[in-house]
Amino acid sequence: MGDQPPYLRIAADIRQRIADGDLRPGDRVPSTRQIAQQWGVALATATKALTTLRLEGTVQARPRVGTVVAGTETPAPAPAPRRSAEPELTQARIVRAAIEIADAEGLAALSMRGVAARLGVAAMSPYRYVGSKDELVALMADAAYGEVTGPAVPEHGWRARMEGAARAMWEVCRRHPWVAQIGPLSRPLVLPNLMAHGERVLGALEGSGLDAKTRFDIHLLIYSYVQGLAVNLEREVQAQATTGLTEDEWMNTQARSMAEVVGSGRYPALARTLAGFEDGYDLDLDALFEFGLGPLLAGIERLVEGVARPT
Repeated sequence: MGDQPPYLRIAADIRQRIADGDLRPGDRVPSTRQIAQQWGVALATATKALTTLRLEGTVQARPRVGTVVAGTETPAPAPAPRRSAEPELTQARIVRAAIEIADAEGLAALSMRGVAARLGVAAMSPYRYVGSKDELVALMADAAYGEVTGPAVPEHGWRARMEGAARAMWEVCRRHPWVAQIGPLSRPLVLPNLMAHGERVLGALEGSGLDAKTRFDIHLLIYSYVQGLAVNLEREVQAQATTGLTEDEWMNTQARSMAEVVGSGRYPALARTLAGFEDGYDLDLDALFEFGLGPLLAGIERLVEGVARPT
């Protein structure tokens, strides 16, 4: 046991915890960051340990949840992952592996070494196909945006087309929460599949009578609305990976402090508002997206009507 590589010892320890019942099917196992901290190893080693468990079927990665125990039986320890032959490694495989890591544990857990460990190849092998982590993230984002496209037949009317474009972008972020973390508005990413989403919004406004600047401002406003809400999806993934607590578990730790704030009398409007909830307020980002999209489109509609209305 002492001669085993660190990643195999970590995998064996987690496997034993599952066998002992400390971790049950569906339970989250330690994230790569937690493993790195607990065992004092690099993130790539932590990733390799989880990859070993995933390949043998002990655990599985779930987007926006993390890595969880996969089944009711604990399989026998698997041998160390065999390094793939270099000809089998492709840019597409590298991008897909990177997306799986980012989906499960957030963009902060992504590294080129971690991707190599997940694929079972030498640490430097991915650099033959992807020049840097920044280039990899761009390729990941382009692939993610390409998963959700517009309908074969465009929706009828500019508002329906714009609403469809906003929903498509939201769907991308729901599938891949980390997408909202990259490419600030002031430094747009020139990605073909992202451009296709912008084209859909701008195309919907052609013929509206609005000038070019207003049309482009609206395009940026729609993009920012989606990204502004979606950024919280990735932050929750990061928070769970760092703390090991779900959203509800974390809120429970804040209950006493919130009660003290509300009961202090310094925030009467907040106290009256919270008193109106029978079972407390449950944040639902999907519902909030729907709630805000309607008024946003209605405001844009007022602009279009104002241009069309004769003076």
